[in-house]
Amino acid sequence: MADFHLWATYAIIVCTIAAYVSERFTLELVALASLVAFLALFAFVPYENGEGLAPEALLAGFSNPALATVLALLIVGQGLFATDALDRPARLLAKSAGGSSARTIVITLMTAAALSAVLNNTPVVVIFIPVLIVFAAQRSFAVSKALMPLSFMSILGGMTTLIGSSTNLLVAGVAAESGIAIGFFDITVPGVILAAAGGFYVLVIMPRILRDSSSETTFKQVQSGTQFIGEIHIGPGHPFTGIESRAGMFPGLGDLTPRLIVRRGMIFHPPFENVVISQGDRLIVTATRRAFTQALSRGAASHQQAADDPATPPGPDYHIAEAVIPPGSRHAGRTIRNAGIETEHGVYMLGVQRKSRMGRTPVADIRLEPGDTILIGGSDRAFEDLRESHDLLVLEWSAEPVPQRRKAGIAFAIFAAIVIIAALELAPIVATAITGAFAMIATGCLSLAQAGRAFDRQIFLLVGSSIAAATALEQTGGAMLIADTAVELLKDHSAVVMLSGYFAVVAVLTNLLSNNATAVLFTPIGIGIAEAIGARPEVFVVATIFAANASFATPIGYQTNLLVMGPGHYSFRDFMKAGVPLVIIIWLTFSFVGPWYYGL
Repeated sequence: MADFHLWATYAIIVCTIAAYVSERFTLELVALASLVAFLALFAFVPYENGEGLAPEALLAGFSNPALATVLALLIVGQGLFATDALDRPARLLAKSAGGSSARTIVITLMTAAALSAVLNNTPVVVIFIPVLIVFAAQRSFAVSKALMPLSFMSILGGMTTLIGSSTNLLVAGVAAESGIAIGFFDITVPGVILAAAGGFYVLVIMPRILRDSSSETTFKQVQSGTQFIGEIHIGPGHPFTGIESRAGMFPGLGDLTPRLIVRRGMIFHPPFENVVISQGDRLIVTATRRAFTQALSRGAASHQQAADDPATPPGPDYHIAEAVIPPGSRHAGRTIRNAGIETEHGVYMLGVQRKSRMGRTPVADIRLEPGDTILIGGSDRAFEDLRESHDLLVLEWSAEPVPQRRKAGIAFAIFAAIVIIAALELAPIVATAITGAFAMIATGCLSLAQAGRAFDRQIFLLVGSSIAAATALEQTGGAMLIADTAVELLKDHSAVVMLSGYFAVVAVLTNLLSNNATAVLFTPIGIGIAEAIGARPEVFVVATIFAANASFATPIGYQTNLLVMGPGHYSFRDFMKAGVPLVIIIWLTFSFVGPWYYGL
């Protein structure tokens, strides 16, 4: 009966991986089915040594600290996005690279790899995820081309020193119990060679393999050039008050292009000569959606019906979206002034975009037509009510929160505190991450609704079910059987072949179990193999370190893979397609470098 549980565990894992790769079913459904299969297997056919495989043990993954850390860090990252806290660093990074998107990505990834050599991988990836996402939004490129390479480069960088990864320290600690000491730089030379080989693949070849899996990219590219015409009222304390025209334009307005200025019944047309924006003016401007969003975030565009109120930025639950005037709408045929959109729907109209030409007239006098796209702003509650209306069709994919720029300093301080505390190991990262997520909500950088949207149920179910599989594999002896079988098959071969085969087995299992579990399982096995064949134990200990770090082929292989999975919109197949070649490259490189460097 014990063998039945072992082979049933193998069967469930194989079917689960096949279902993930096929993408015929959603990731959540496959993960849940896998979990149900393990629960049913050990509940209805009790395992002889079943104390470790009670439902509580199989469900323990959902309370795993790594899972809680990842989900909390996703909320922290959402707080950075919601406040535009890293907009300036991203622009500085782009400027330092001379404006080239490809060069900026390469510099960022190489910097991440270098930092990972002396810092834990997780805070390094946490630092660069929001920077790359902001940069992708600014340059309209697919962030999926950069986030998986970020995770992989951080793992490769962590292989170059003893403190670069928790896996390295764990293997060194187990080896120390057997009297084998691994120094700080003992793995640096072979680690740098492996990182260089893997880095070439990640930077040059891998971007060609990764598909554009971000559904938001097309929308960003489309909306980046779409121009809306809107009206800005210069009320008390408005940030545009006192801006003076230069060479016929207003450089101080940023990306807003003025078409008219209405002042006490007088209309000023461009070019604007010797004009100073004053309180009471009405600016008719054309701009992209992003420009209107930025104006809202700093209180330069109105988000309320009373135009004479002092300019204030909107709250964290304020969103902007695009809506279409459908045929038969009560608003069609009316001027914007008389359409009653604000009073009827509780949203504020920021701008309008239409195919037909709009003359130089005040926005209030524009007559709405079926097919017009309008830019509207309002609270979450207002948009929920608007979904039931047949007079405005809200484009759901277009709804985005307005960045809380006034909270950017607070969000950045919270983020910096998490990174510093984690890097210095002053407190467990799970406690620091959860505290940081709470601080983002408590300080108003995020609303509870935004934090809820940052919670990724795919990762939650994937990690929980994967840890259940790993638990079953270990408790039934499945992992040990794989190790023993590999050793038995290689026992009559040369030391070089045994080292290469041992590396391959560890590299495969580290993508199915956790990298730390694999490291603990195989370090004593590697030492035993070395003693049996008369080789230096250090060689097999180092092989365990590198192989256990080769967790590129699945999102569950390493915590940083989980961190980038949600923001990068990756599937399980994406990791298999891009990660398996990298695992093979690292394996083959070590198979040549290891024996040469250690004189095997």
